[in-house]
Amino acid sequence: MQAGSAETSQGSENRLLDNTIQLASADVVISLRPVPRPSAEAVRVSVEGNARFQAWLGAFQRRAVAQGITQQTLDQALAGLSYDQKVIKRDRNQAEFSKPIWEYLDAAVSDTRISNGRAALDRHRKVLRQIEAQYGVEKEVVTAIWGLETSFGSYRGSNQTIRSLATLAFDARRASFFETQLIAALRIIQAGDISAGRMVGSWAGAMGHTQFMPTSYLDHAVDFDGDGRRDIWSEDPTDALASAAAYLARHGWTKGQPWGVEVRLPEGFDYATAKRDYTLMPSDWAARGVVGLDGKPVRDHGRSAILLPAGGQGVALMIFDNFSVIEAYNGADAYVIGIGHLSDRLSGEAPFLASWPRGDRVLSFTEKKELQTRLTQAGFDTQGIDGRTGPNTVNAVRAYQLAQGLLPDGYASIRLLERLR
Repeated sequence: MQAGSAETSQGSENRLLDNTIQLASADVVISLRPVPRPSAEAVRVSVEGNARFQAWLGAFQRRAVAQGITQQTLDQALAGLSYDQKVIKRDRNQAEFSKPIWEYLDAAVSDTRISNGRAALDRHRKVLRQIEAQYGVEKEVVTAIWGLETSFGSYRGSNQTIRSLATLAFDARRASFFETQLIAALRIIQAGDISAGRMVGSWAGAMGHTQFMPTSYLDHAVDFDGDGRRDIWSEDPTDALASAAAYLARHGWTKGQPWGVEVRLPEGFDYATAKRDYTLMPSDWAARGVVGLDGKPVRDHGRSAILLPAGGQGVALMIFDNFSVIEAYNGADAYVIGIGHLSDRLSGEAPFLASWPRGDRVLSFTEKKELQTRLTQAGFDTQGIDGRTGPNTVNAVRAYQLAQGLLPDGYASIRLLERLR
């Protein structure tokens, strides 16, 4: 639940950085190879970077005091703090992370994750039912979030949150965002919810079983077990699971409404209508030949759009408002589909029926930027060259496809890039 892409819809600050997807895993590989000594140049850069970091830290403390953080809290949380180059390396490299949605779903909704999820559901069924009764968010959805974020609590991250956030706030790339998160983390410590030493999580500052960023903790975390603390870090996941449900509920979750339903598209389907801002009632889609896998109209759960995550050659989904609610937790389509499909499988539903275009490969970060550049130069403005395939780029791809007499499914493929070349 970390910060997201500028081109995705802005529902929350808690999205995966740059719209990348990383699955929680309990597997840790320990190398027995000798660790090489850092070069003299690397040591010099590290020393100089830490010196600048310490100077920044002094100025930051003055800004923090002006925002109500006490000197006692700062002394407790920032004592001995140093710059973490590994965090910056992760931040720089993650934009290159690229995986086809079918490979992502293979891991996100694997047989092992489904099995572990059902075991977690059984183990915590009583409290999950209580959470569902209070917040109106199905227990399978909450469990799916837990599963994708931290593998049901088995991998919650071990980075010191204050050090990670301070390093990222010092860095120029997203200084304002991460300084806001750092101030929020200090408020959490100052309130007595947790000590600085126990506040650990991901390299980017997401914390606990369901990976809340500090601002979301302040806004949405709950004390569900009634012990007087909103503890998302402990071995007991109760507060974290309830906090995830509270987050979804406050963003408009509708109990009983699907996040999405796999559908069949008719021969001659107008692919130009398969976009997020074109919505109809399922009965109206049925009148156009779009039906469920059983050949019957999808129930009228609310207005819906058709989403083609892999273009016209993959799974077709009819998505509802709850899709956008999960999107507020994390803005990547693959993540939302992963949460939704895992929750469905935990409920006993079948896997997707349609096949994926497994022969395709996802464009690299550099290729996506090239695609955006070439589309814009050809008169199909992507509204920015950022290497991320968000709705503006999808719309530009679709407009180009229409102009070229191609199937307008908005799918940014290597074949499309080669054609533009």
